[in-house]
Amino acid sequence: MRAHYIYKAIVFILILILSVPVYAALYGRQLCKQEGYRCLRVKGNQSWRSLFPDVHDRGVVMRVNRMNTYLYPGITLAVPEDLETGDIMEYSPFPLTVAAPGEKVLIFDPIEQAWGAYDANGTLLRWGPASGGADYCKDIDGECRTNSGTFRIYSLGSSDCYSRKFPLPDGGAPMPYCMYFENGQAFHGEPRGLPGYNASHGCVRMYVNDAEWLRYDFVEGPNSGNRYRGTRVIVKPYLPLEEKEEG
Repeated sequence: MRAHYIYKAIVFILILILSVPVYAALYGRQLCKQEGYRCLRVKGNQSWRSLFPDVHDRGVVMRVNRMNTYLYPGITLAVPEDLETGDIMEYSPFPLTVAAPGEKVLIFDPIEQAWGAYDANGTLLRWGPASGGADYCKDIDGECRTNSGTFRIYSLGSSDCYSRKFPLPDGGAPMPYCMYFENGQAFHGEPRGLPGYNASHGCVRMYVNDAEWLRYDFVEGPNSGNRYRGTRVIVKPYLPLEEKEEG
């Protein structure tokens, strides 16, 4: 009987591993080859907590790898060489200061799989991992990348925000602290965690606590104070699919 359960557990784990897209954790595999990082290959009996018992260290590694979901055996993580002393802002993929935009700006970069919030003076206030629209979504049999360009936040939701479309056909997927900016696409928290690659139907998924901070401490919807122009959003372009395949 025990052997039967062990067999079922092994099959279940193999199904999970094989069901993960080949590009899963791609960001970490690329990042760990850069100066200042080392590559760590996850073994079968390891978890976030066992690898990084310290809360600070674990949080930093999760953010730089753009993932906080279950660790699968064989995944390669990028670990900062100065992990114990580093501050999360030091690992930002965005400049800490830019030319003053004259207004608050929220940026999403699908290549870096990250968002950044700049104040009107051009200071980066906060950044975090994100998962944008995927190259292909099986359920709609087509591309579902997040639209690139410059937009404005036009609608805001609370912790009980949810999708009225996905999963097909009736919707219901939780989208806490949704912030809509383009044709149904929104920034929102992802309760199931981020996988380390772009995996959505077009929305920009992020940590729930990051989404809550953006929603209540940074982003503004249209109102009289901003002349009914919500917070400016910039979505950077993806790599062309053919260039991505070659890489």
